[in-house]
Amino acid sequence: MDLKKVLNDFNELVMFKHTLFSLPFIFISMVVASNGWFGFDLLILGLLCAISARNFAMALNRFADSDIDIKNPRTQERPSVDGRVGREKILFFTILNGALFIFIAYLINNLAFYLSFPTLFILGIYSYFKRFSYLAHVVLGVSLGLAPIAGVVAVSETITMWAVFLALGVLFWVAGFDLLYSLQDMEFDKQEGLFSIPSKFGLECTMFISKLFHVLTVLFWLFFVIEANLSIFAYLAVIFSALMLSYEHYLVNKDFKKIDRAFFTVNGYLGILFLILIITDRAIYG
Repeated sequence: MDLKKVLNDFNELVMFKHTLFSLPFIFISMVVASNGWFGFDLLILGLLCAISARNFAMALNRFADSDIDIKNPRTQERPSVDGRVGREKILFFTILNGALFIFIAYLINNLAFYLSFPTLFILGIYSYFKRFSYLAHVVLGVSLGLAPIAGVVAVSETITMWAVFLALGVLFWVAGFDLLYSLQDMEFDKQEGLFSIPSKFGLECTMFISKLFHVLTVLFWLFFVIEANLSIFAYLAVIFSALMLSYEHYLVNKDFKKIDRAFFTVNGYLGILFLILIITDRAIYG
């Protein structure tokens, strides 16, 4: 067995590099909850929790969608479709990461452990929503929006109002850019009878809803900064986020071929910049 090839196949299966979307916001929450540095133990445990949760969600999605992905030209080269990673291996990988997530949550604190079960349920149901509901985009947003809640629970074993505002911002941020990404599959979803906002309401309505979601994103992140009593660099994080989301919509409006660039590059940098500015804020004013 070529171990390097196996690792590369699983890396491609779960698109590991896109863990970047969820990591900054769990750490933003941890930095604010601890008013600075939260310790190496929680850093490692938080990192492992985020990775195992995302691996669980992505692997289950690939397992559940294999019958759809094989028909879609955009997804036919995924390892779950072309035979590089069999269904039994995907299912084992899913269960393993789910169990790992629960175990790590147990090591963190009691509330984290208790919440790990409904968290996995929410992460899991997203994979099936597109078969019966147009709310799949919102459910994906909820899935990533759990990251800031997880961060504050890990540090303080409680859920604060500012963490809820941060989570709501993440929810609408993710749902908004998922709408843009889903435009690629608009015609395919129509043909297959799948539920998505683009396939139901069309291009212009989808773009409007995505913009509305991102306006809500900026508003909730502003509420987060105010509620958490943060300072100038946190406000800058909100301002830069608004500018980057505007640029994302500019890219997609100008050229649909740039959806990948808007989806992966802009959003990836947004999360990292937000984290850096929150760390700076707490380092100076904490």
